[in-house]
Amino acid sequence: MERIPPGQVVTERFPILTYGEEPRVSPEEWRFSLFGLVEEPFTLTYPELLRLPQVEVVRDFHCVTRWSRLDVAWRGVRVRDLLLKAKPKPQAVAALVHSYGGYTTNLFLEDLLREDVLLAHTLFDKPLPLERGGPVRLVVPHLYAWKSAKWVRGIELLDHLELGFWEKLGYHFRGDPWREERFQEGPIPAASLRFQSRKGGREG
Repeated sequence: MERIPPGQVVTERFPILTYGEEPRVSPEEWRFSLFGLVEEPFTLTYPELLRLPQVEVVRDFHCVTRWSRLDVAWRGVRVRDLLLKAKPKPQAVAALVHSYGGYTTNLFLEDLLREDVLLAHTLFDKPLPLERGGPVRLVVPHLYAWKSAKWVRGIELLDHLELGFWEKLGYHFRGDPWREERFQEGPIPAASLRFQSRKGGREG
């Protein structure tokens, strides 16, 4: 199997791309909420996040601007574990991810439930720096990097697909690099959300 998605170029660098100002949130100020269509919504502080079971994930990182960085090492908490704690309601099929600074991105619930999707606080064995989304960012390795929201502060579960910041500007509603889902061509298929719901892919 090919390792590099079509249209991508491998780089040894790790470019930083940010639209607008970087929000400055200290670990002491940081809060993360999981809410919406869940039975048990909750909020975490940074120390509480660090007390949860931690995992290390090494994955390639693919940017929609066509660069790929291989073997990026993250450490954090599986989003799947947080979702199991919150207990999504049966009608929950999608999520809107919220970041400090107002950024949002959308994901299907089945994408969040994969075992390598993290709330990451560590990058290459060092605390996640501000410019890379610290103190905590979302990491969704199997989708283009704009889905890995920096400075994450919450995940809201929904019964419909609500487009985020870049998606409203024409980026693809899912962003699979292997399918080169960079931009949305034409309207979003009405059946896409129903299809995701029927698949029941909650095991990652």
